[in-house]
Amino acid sequence: MADRTVAHLVVDRLRAWRVPRAFGCPGEAIAPVVGALDAAGGDPEFVPARHEESAAFMATGHAKFTGGLGVCLATQGPSAVHLLNGLYDAKLDSKPVVAIVGEDVTGPLGEVHEEIGLTRLFGDVCHQFVRYGRTPEQVPALLDQAFRTAAATRSPTCVVLPRALQEATVPQLQPHTAGVLTATPGEPLARVLPHQADLDAAAALLTVGQRVAILVGQGGRGAAEQIVALADRLGAGVAVSLLGKPVLDERLPFHTGVLGEVGSTAAAQLMGGADTLLLVGTNDPWTDYFPMPGQARTIQIDIDGRRIGTRYPVEVPLVGDATETLRALLGQVADRPDRQWRATVEGAVDRWRTEAAAHAAAPAEPVNPQLVLRELSARLPHAGSVAVDVGSVLSWYARHLQLPPGVDAQLCGALGSLGCALPYALAAKLARPDVPVLALLGDAAMQLNGLAELITVAHRWQDWADPRLVVLVLNNRDHSGLGDGRWMPGVPGRRADVPYAGWARLLGLHGVRVDRPELVGAAWDEALAADRPCVLEAVVDPAVAPTAPEPALADLRSLFADGDATRRIRDRMMAAERQIVEAEDLV
Repeated sequence: MADRTVAHLVVDRLRAWRVPRAFGCPGEAIAPVVGALDAAGGDPEFVPARHEESAAFMATGHAKFTGGLGVCLATQGPSAVHLLNGLYDAKLDSKPVVAIVGEDVTGPLGEVHEEIGLTRLFGDVCHQFVRYGRTPEQVPALLDQAFRTAAATRSPTCVVLPRALQEATVPQLQPHTAGVLTATPGEPLARVLPHQADLDAAAALLTVGQRVAILVGQGGRGAAEQIVALADRLGAGVAVSLLGKPVLDERLPFHTGVLGEVGSTAAAQLMGGADTLLLVGTNDPWTDYFPMPGQARTIQIDIDGRRIGTRYPVEVPLVGDATETLRALLGQVADRPDRQWRATVEGAVDRWRTEAAAHAAAPAEPVNPQLVLRELSARLPHAGSVAVDVGSVLSWYARHLQLPPGVDAQLCGALGSLGCALPYALAAKLARPDVPVLALLGDAAMQLNGLAELITVAHRWQDWADPRLVVLVLNNRDHSGLGDGRWMPGVPGRRADVPYAGWARLLGLHGVRVDRPELVGAAWDEALAADRPCVLEAVVDPAVAPTAPEPALADLRSLFADGDATRRIRDRMMAAERQIVEAEDLV
């Protein structure tokens, strides 16, 4: 029997932490670990990507779609540098990812080919934990600490393993280093509830609020039942962040949609009229759309106390699990008989939905991109996953794609990096090969890394129980898109017009190209019925640009016909302040 090496030990630790696969690009400095993974019989498996950035996005996508630990592999030098974008995605969206980086440096340090100071390189993005392995005896505890830190802090960590160490024979290990008892990665390590005094203060504030708005982020996952029950009890309206879009059933009559520049007018109006704001697990950056400072008394629920008050002034902080905290609040908040505010919110939702439908039906040359997403909304399978890229497609997704309950959707939220959707979709499909997956992206993202990662799709799809992975490419044939939250007008011909559907067919996949609006629905039917992955290329009008809704300040001013907004807003705030003080005196 061949001697066991540290590379085999790495495989053992991945298995112990229930990591089903690791994503990466093979290279000399990580070759022993890749070889041990190849010999592991798929438990765990090694998934080769075309580029290390895609591998890191796949690892982060795995963490986002499964709630587990993502793992990516790379070698020193440029390979390690390429991991950074996907790891920053994990850091900013709070997902546990472990990067295992191989190093093959011989001779004196300082002038070696491809040598980069790896601890400094990863020192910011993996600031919670970056360590070098030095001896075989260190490796089990080192890896366990990296995995444990990633899970506990919901952040990326990094372990650097020199190639000579990976090849080293493993000595007889002490029993206590041979196994680890883990918490479920990505989940709270304990049941966390706010102090009762804080719950009492939050319940009192919600009780006296006359116009309650609830903003839900990704931290509200799993708490849909409690959010809806509390909204019904208070007669509140609900808006969501982009990351919170899959949390609630979007067909609810008081669901105003996504808040922000890519969101709905109804969500902006909800914030513009609110006197009380409940933030549930959100770190939404579009603070221009929050109520004006001083307008709304605010409660924030978050499992991470470091986030409370970073986006908006908070009066009552509630550090705890969203589900448990909301359940506790429900026991202290009475039903509100007056439904005037709820009726106002539902009216705004009805107007917005009519407006959105009209926008999608507007003529365009050749196809209105909003129509493409709206036609998918009626056909979206009631299971599976959706991965969304950055660009104008993000706006159309936010406004026109209605997610059925049970359909998960993920995007690069805080970082906003182009090129995430197809790696995300691959990670989602590998995690659940029996359900359909859709990737929504523009031609810029497709040219960035999508064309290459279609090779990975072509290599893997025949192992999937359900072969459907549909890649929508909105081909507007220029350089327009959303960059840093702003629409950038394009220059026709700046980007090459690639035959995306044709490229898919060359790889043995299915390809559909549609450039007539009356055929968009049939194109979706064909793509979703294909017996293999499909690229649906929609040739869309670059002149159809997202327009941001008016933020809360403008909406508040529009409430007053006489134009004396400042005086009336001040009077309204002073009256609300008096009501709350009187209520607190009674409590």
